[in-house]
This record gives sequence, structure tokens and C-alpha cells, in this order.
Amino acid sequence: MGKSVIVCTSVAHGNTRKIADALAGVLDADIVSPADADLEGAELVGFGSGIYLGKFHADLLDFIDSLPQQNGRRAFVFATSGLPESRLFRYSSRIVDALESKGFEVVAGFSSRGFDTYGPFKLVGGIRKGRPNAEDLASARAFAEHLQD
Repeated sequence: MGKSVIVCTSVAHGNTRKIADALAGVLDADIVSPADADLEGAELVGFGSGIYLGKFHADLLDFIDSLPQQNGRRAFVFATSGLPESRLFRYSSRIVDALESKGFEVVAGFSSRGFDTYGPFKLVGGIRKGRPNAEDLASARAFAEHLQD
């Protein structure tokens, strides 16, 4: 597989960066912020952030909106969140739609629980303490191995 790049926004607790590091270790990918992202020559691009009020981070979404057409470049999405995505609450659909509208072929997605102190969760000391954990990171590495196939 050719060059891989992971565009990651991880701001609150470093949850998403831990997942990005696990993915990058398998994919031999560079991890960059949206402000520093250069996708030139990348055959596979990962896009990930924490989930904030049911959405990917605004910096990541703005970066995607600013991209030129990609002509079928392969992409994947990943997220960390305190609560899982459900059939009724699909936070990944907006980012997948945005990527596909830019000409990316979105080949897979990955989500992990992460320590969350946003909004009302802060009042109780947060939820999902200790996440992502070793098992979550192993799942991220397995996901990355699948992307290589």
C-alpha cells in the first residue's frame, strides 16, 4: 500500500489521538491536524475526531469542505465518543456524505468509546473513564490491518 495520512482533531482528553497513534502504527501513516494537512501523494486518508454534541469536530469538517475534488481517493473515518452511534443517531453520516461529495471513496469506519466530560457528564466526573483502553487500541490496530487488505 502507498502513502497514508491521518487527519486528526483531538482536543479534550487525547482519546482520538490514542486511536490515531494505534492506526498510524499499523498503516505507517503520518498524523496531522487539519491546519497542517497535506494530502499530496496519499493513497489512503483517515479523518477522525471526538464527537461533540453528535458531530465531528468543526475544524475537521471545515477542512473537508475546503478540499478540492479527490477523484476516488480512498478514505476512512474514525471517532471517539462517550456514547455509541445508534441507528437513530448517525453522527458518521455527515462526514461520510461530505467526503463522498468531494470524490473520496469511503471504505470503512471505526468508533471507540472515550473518556467524556462534555456537558452534563462533567457533573458526575465524566463517563467511560480509562477509555480508550488496551482492548480499544487493539481493535483499532485490527481495523487498520483490515484496511491494508
